[in-house]
Amino acid sequence: MEDIYDVIILGAGPAGLSAGIYASRAKLKTLILNEGTIGGQVILTHEIANYPGVETTNGFQLINIMKKQAKDFGCIIKANLTVKGINLSSKIKEIETDSGDIYKAKTIILATGGKPRYLNIPGEDEFKGRGVSYCATCDGEFFTGKEVVVVGGGNSAIEESVSLAKYAGKITIVHQFDHFQALPYYVEMAKKNPKIHFRMNSELREISGESSVKLVKIENLSNNHLSELNTDGIFVFIGYVANIEGLKNLVEINSKGEIIVDHNMKTNVEGVYAAGDCIAKRYRQVTTAVADGTIAALSVSDYLMNQNYIN
Repeated sequence: MEDIYDVIILGAGPAGLSAGIYASRAKLKTLILNEGTIGGQVILTHEIANYPGVETTNGFQLINIMKKQAKDFGCIIKANLTVKGINLSSKIKEIETDSGDIYKAKTIILATGGKPRYLNIPGEDEFKGRGVSYCATCDGEFFTGKEVVVVGGGNSAIEESVSLAKYAGKITIVHQFDHFQALPYYVEMAKKNPKIHFRMNSELREISGESSVKLVKIENLSNNHLSELNTDGIFVFIGYVANIEGLKNLVEINSKGEIIVDHNMKTNVEGVYAAGDCIAKRYRQVTTAVADGTIAALSVSDYLMNQNYIN
């Protein structure tokens, strides 16, 4: 008999794993398919201090707990694969991977998450991995005693700057506004650290170097003055964009490139739901992703029951 899952979840970040926990606990035959390492962006977070009911932890530890919970309830997780094709138009949905395997399910939850937003300035692509980074947890140690630039003014930028201060000799935060969007608690921590300096009302215009980053050009937006700053590395934390590659013609997407869902996380396609950072919403936190995944799984369970799919 052909192997058909009740639900396939694309993505194993907080939203996808939460959906996997709830779906498998509801006795649905559940499969999570993930491109790359399990955990998504949160696995790169060095400190999570505001997850309700959990003392200060990090993204890696939190994800490992979620993964274990999902597996303990019977969820199957397959990672480090590449999705080659997606068919959502049929009653039974199909996901094809690069290995040639085709997985079938009655419903799909899209939890593909987000990816870092790029500066899109000269030199950025050239020096990715050679001084330009989007992950302090991954690369901070490589800059021990060196000078780095952090771009951004939200929670991630300020938190990661404080984290980088454990390694770097000097950190210059470059932010386009005259105020930060980060929580006051994090801003205060950064301002108290003697290693951290600030360039407000400013934006990076160019990155240059030789074998690695050596110099950045910074424009002061107040007077359009262009200055140069010697630096060994650049960490970019200016938000994320929805990871919807391969989905644009399959479900309804808004002008920002985000999947449109209703309050039940349902897309415009029958039997297809979405959750987490890939959907259109205002706030993107671990807790909101977990909530989205929970709602999507419960909605799938109701849908299957109403369709008389559940045996």
